[in-house]
Amino acid sequence: MNSQEGKYNIKAISKMLGIQSGTLRAWERRYNMIAPKRNESGHRLYTEDHVRILRWLIDKVDKGFTISQAVSLLESSQFMTESSSIESADSDKCNELIIELLSALLEFNEGKAHDILNQAFSIYTIDKVVIDILGTLLVKIGDLWEEGKITTAHEHFASSFLRSRIGMVLHTIPVNSMLPKVVAVCGPDEWHELGLLIFTLFIRRKGFEVVYLGTSLAEGDLEVVIKEVNPKFLFLSCTMKNNIDKTLNVIDSFENMFPELKIGIGGYAVTTLSESKSKKYSLNIVGENQKEWEDWLKNNLM
Repeated sequence: MNSQEGKYNIKAISKMLGIQSGTLRAWERRYNMIAPKRNESGHRLYTEDHVRILRWLIDKVDKGFTISQAVSLLESSQFMTESSSIESADSDKCNELIIELLSALLEFNEGKAHDILNQAFSIYTIDKVVIDILGTLLVKIGDLWEEGKITTAHEHFASSFLRSRIGMVLHTIPVNSMLPKVVAVCGPDEWHELGLLIFTLFIRRKGFEVVYLGTSLAEGDLEVVIKEVNPKFLFLSCTMKNNIDKTLNVIDSFENMFPELKIGIGGYAVTTLSESKSKKYSLNIVGENQKEWEDWLKNNLM
């Protein structure tokens, strides 16, 4: 999601930043420092840029400035200088949390890992924690395991912990019954599901009802699910390179059986495809980051 897209309602902003809704409305009315967008119901929707500006203003007020003085600073070049420092500090804090969480997991310290992750959720949005922090951590753990720097036991413990926490978040997100259904599953012989879980949470945050099937299913069983659920989207994940051809075969087979079904594929193995295969399956490849996921979903909802 880009920084200009309305994402948070005023209740979420109030809770996130610790500011009363009435105070926020008064600031907007008197100083016009931000202009929230409105949804079809007329409710305010705040962007990531709005959050950044409000966080900066609140910090100035907490330090003794009046709101009018803070707004004056906002309108000067000082805001641009300080906001760059804030973004740098924010990046440093994210990296710090990733390192601390990785250390706790490699020490098999579940309690400490929960505390660190709770701290992350208290600072950042769900999307940022899951995609930027846990997504980065997932890659680091995978690299360490591939390089033989951690044992299978370390990888399994960390994966189990992350799977559990992401799953807890996943089931708290409401769905929009007006949106089409989605099925998410790992490709044939695939048992690495954390990347798929992170992508599934992104889809759920969009309001889609997701039938999450997790690790590999027999092709016949998946066919039964598709017929029963009748989803608009099927998302497949493939991490291991030796499984990618089997996953691509599922795409070919299901596109023939279900011509209306939109099939997306992601995972590390997809990044290793030859140029010819990348071209052949270009419409199926959802991408490697949130911006690319956004674009793929937008193109396929038309």
